[in-house]
Amino acid sequence: MNKKQLAGKVGEKMEMSKAETERIIDAVLEEITTALNAGQKVRLVGFGNFVVRKRKGRVGRNPQTGATITIGESRCPAFVPGINLKKTVKGK
Repeated sequence: MNKKQLAGKVGEKMEMSKAETERIIDAVLEEITTALNAGQKVRLVGFGNFVVRKRKGRVGRNPQTGATITIGESRCPAFVPGINLKKTVKGK
């Protein structure tokens, strides 16, 4: 399902236009992104948590030359599903 399809389904349930619903979805995603960028955790009870994980620096190899390179530490977004979401997907 893509964003337009999601907006269509949510719009039907909320009796709103697809355009209005898409703007709301954009606003929610923007706020989640802003919070993660600030290092905050976003908790949606029953659904899951959006968090930022830190990756340690490590030594790697350049595949073309075989030379050793240093890969610096980085931050990456992650999603941790909640119990209700896990149960629903498992079919229990």
